[in-house]
Order: sequence, then C-alpha cells, then structure tokens
Amino acid sequence: MNHGILASLACDPHHSRGRRFPEDSCGNRGPRTVFQRDRDRIIHSVAFRRLRHKTQVFIAPDGDHFRVRLTHSLEVAQIGRTVARALGLNEDLTEALCLAHDIGHPPFGHAGEDVMHRIMANAGGFDHNAHCLHILAQLESPYPGFDGLNLSWEMLEGLAKHNGPVRSPNWALAAIDAAFPLELGQWPSLEAQIAALADDIAYDNHDMDDGLRAGLISLEELAEVPFVAANLARIRQRLPDLGRDRLIAELVRDQIGLMVNDLIETTIQQVTDAGVTSADEVRAAGRMLAGFSDEMAKAERSLKSFLYQRLYRHKDVMAVSERAAGALDELFRAYLAHPERMPSEWVATLPTSEPARTRHICDFMAGMTDRYALSRYRDWIGPIDMPAGV
Repeated sequence: MNHGILASLACDPHHSRGRRFPEDSCGNRGPRTVFQRDRDRIIHSVAFRRLRHKTQVFIAPDGDHFRVRLTHSLEVAQIGRTVARALGLNEDLTEALCLAHDIGHPPFGHAGEDVMHRIMANAGGFDHNAHCLHILAQLESPYPGFDGLNLSWEMLEGLAKHNGPVRSPNWALAAIDAAFPLELGQWPSLEAQIAALADDIAYDNHDMDDGLRAGLISLEELAEVPFVAANLARIRQRLPDLGRDRLIAELVRDQIGLMVNDLIETTIQQVTDAGVTSADEVRAAGRMLAGFSDEMAKAERSLKSFLYQRLYRHKDVMAVSERAAGALDELFRAYLAHPERMPSEWVATLPTSEPARTRHICDFMAGMTDRYALSRYRDWIGPIDMPAGV
C-alpha cells in the first residue's frame, strides 16, 4: 500500500486560507508552518493546561493512573497523527485538532455540560464544541494585537465541523462564523474527520481500560461484546499464560491497532470511490469520507453501547456525577446572584445587559477545573461528600 496515497487531499500549510488577523512573520520564533504554530499555540495555552484537572470518566480522580481530559487528548493526538502519516495527510493539523478538541468541556464532564446548558437555556444554551471555539477565538488572549489565539481557518473549521456540517450553530459559534466564515454547511477536511475518529478509538479503548482498572467492569462482562470476545480469544491462544494486567494491556493495544488499520484501509477505499482530488473537493463531497468498514463500525458501536450501559451509567459513577452536577448547579446560580465574587479581572469586564451578562459568568464557570469548582463550593456554600478516586 502506498502510505502517501491521499497526499493530494491534505491541507497544505503553504496555501492556508490564513488567519482572521494578519500577523507579521517573526523570524526569531522558529521556522514553523501555520499548522505547526496552531499546534504550539494550543500546547502553550492556559486552557490546554486546565485539562489535567477535568473529568474524562471519573470526577476528580485521586488515582494517578486514571485518565483525565489532558491525557486523553494526548492519546487522541498520537492515534490521529499515526493515521494522518499513513494516509499522507497533514500531521501537524491533525495533531493540533486532536489536542484542542476537548478544550471547551466544563468541569465534571457531560454531567457538568448538562447543568451549563440547562441554566443557559434563556441565554442561548451551552455546547462544549462551540465553547471550544469561543475560548480559542476570543477568551484565551495572550497576544497584544488581537483577542483569541488567531488560529488558522483550517484549524477553526476543523474544530467547528469535525463531526460534520453544522446546520444550527449556537450563539458562540455563530458569532465566530460571522466574523471569519467557516463554511459550516460543508464537511471538513480529512484531517478533521480523522481527528474525530481518533477520538472514538481512544476513548472506546482507554475508557474500557480505566473501567477495568477501577473494577467497575470485568473482563467476563466485556466478553459479552463479540468484538472484545474475539480479540480476547486470539490473545489467549497466542499467549495462554499471560497475567490479567498484561492481558488487558495487550487487548487495548490490539483493539486500537485493528481499528486504526481498518480506518486507514476504509478511508482509502471511500476516497477512491468518491473520486475527489483536492481538499476543497473533500469539503464539497456531501458526505464523510473517512470512516470504518461496516463490520468495524458495528463492532465499535457495540463496544460504545456496552460502555454507556455498564461504565458511564454505573451506579457508582452516576452517584458521584449527580452530586457534582448538583454542586455545579448551586455554584453557577450563586455566581449569577453574586457575580462580584468572581476574580477581579472577570468582574471588571462583566456586561450589564442580558444575555451577555449570563454568558460572561458561564464563560468563567466553564473554565473551572473539577477541583477548583469543588474548592469554591466548599469555601462558599458548604461541605460536599465526594468519594476520593471513584
């Protein structure tokens, strides 16, 4: 197989559609392409650093070996870059998209997002993907000449549309699109499509690993999933004396490898069938061109379904999530009533009219890490019973 077969479809940094705000070339900052600069701006951002204390599966885990949003993002980037290299796509753009994709998550994962959306109902709602763009295009502002990180058009459109065209953007994404149109009705680049699937591969397998490590699911239960059962059988046949911990590690590696190889082969076939010859034709193709085979897609859905039923909705996980969500709800409403308790820099820029006032407080709340939110709750409202390292 020619591993550079899709190179003509890659986003070319030398033909980028540019940045919203033109920048002078700074020769003293190294010979980097526009997509390499995007990646580095993400890595050096405060928002990226905060991911180390944001929920992946377990809220505020004390266990050093459980994943958080930061480690998950790094694992997604490794998978995404591997696939991009095999296909001849732009590795730097793919990596940057993978690293940034979860930056918009509030504290306490999806439970926290539900709270934010509910309280923001009369102010335009809350969506973590749109908030990711809001952070990167406006809130994170370390540069003297403009707000935001001033990322490339390809980076912003990939983050906005990595799950496909956006027909009804919320207020945050609509504002960004109005200022720097991202062609929201079209599909994104192949790099963005690969980043989305790398996310699925990573969290399917690594959440499974964390669930096993926490003792919330067992290998015997996992064997109810045909895809997992077949992989376990092959490993046990090949390595009959392997201990449990190494068996699990081998299972995770094997499944990631199978899914990655399937993604590469299927994407090549689907792109070939579509007859596209450029990145712009990929966007105009009218459908997603990266993907799994029908068999692998079915296997992936079955594993995801198992994890939702047995891990994400496990009674112990749900109990902590509900407690955390209740605390976040109280804390958000307390800040709405007393915004003067926000840090001084947030108070100084608090709008006086709605919905801008509520959205400003939401921006502050969404930036909180799990542990900061719990700390503010305990300092201001009262004790909260949160088991350590669930």
